Amino acid sequence: MGGGKYFEELAVGLSVADTTLSTTVGNLGFERVEFPRPVFIGDTLYSETEVVEKRESRSRPQWEIVSFEQRARNQRGEIIRCCRRAAMMQRRPS
Repeated sequence: MGGGKYFEELAVGLSVADTTLSTTVGNLGFERVEFPRPVFIGDTLYSETEVVEKRESRSRPQWEIVSFEQRARNQRGEIIRCCRRAAMMQRRPS
């Protein structure tokens, strides 16, 4: 059971350079974290992230709330982990 927590951190960490590096103000949490298939020694894993929603922060207009759908797959393309993550992000200057 503890392994799921570490895999979750690894899967999110894989996406940081492409999605949130130097722009994240804070991680707001995860929802619907699922592990539909087991992972085995020797599996090759990869992770993908899709931005599914964004909105301006009501209390801090210089920031926005971004929701990501994150999926991890094994070498056969089977989803082994999926979740939705929300983060507070710096907005681009206008």
